[in-house]
Amino acid sequence: MQHPVNLGQGAALQTGFEYVLQDPETSSVVTFDADGQHRVADAVAMVRRIESGEADVVLGSRFLDGRTKLGVMKNLVLRMAAAQIRWSTGMNLTDAHNGLRAFDRQVTSNLHLTQNRMAHASELIHVLSVLKPRWTEHPVEIVYTDYSKSKGQPLLNSVNILADLLFR
Repeated sequence: MQHPVNLGQGAALQTGFEYVLQDPETSSVVTFDADGQHRVADAVAMVRRIESGEADVVLGSRFLDGRTKLGVMKNLVLRMAAAQIRWSTGMNLTDAHNGLRAFDRQVTSNLHLTQNRMAHASELIHVLSVLKPRWTEHPVEIVYTDYSKSKGQPLLNSVNILADLLFR
C-alpha cells in the first residue's frame, strides 16, 4: 500500500494499522523507523512480552540500559520530551519518541492518528494515555550509523513538532 504523495510518518503508520488489521490472523503490530537504527532482536523480544500476556503495549526505550550512545544535546532533548510527555499524560515514560513499539491487536484497532508528520509520536502517547492499556517499556539499542543520522530529524525540528501539537 502506498500513498500517491508523501503524507509523512504519522499518515504512513495509520495506513499501516488499517491495512494490517484486515488480516484476522494479526495478533501484534510492530512499528519501527525506516532508517535501520532498530534491531530485529529487540522487536521480537517486545512481541514476546505481548504474547506472554505481560502487556498490551511495549514501548522501546534507549534509556533503560547503556547500549545506546547519545550526544549530549540529543540526550537532553529526548529527556526533556519524555518529561513533557510524563507531565501531560501521566505516563511515566523514559523515552517518549522511540519509533520501536509493539501493540496487541485490540490496542492497534483503537489507534487513530491525525498528526501526519513527526508530531504523531507525541499524539500516539496521548492516545495511549486515554486508552489506558497495560503497557511497559523495553530496553532497546538504537544503532546510529551515518545513514540513520542522515535520515534522522534535526534537533531543531522539535520546535516544529511542538508547533504541530499546539496549533493543530
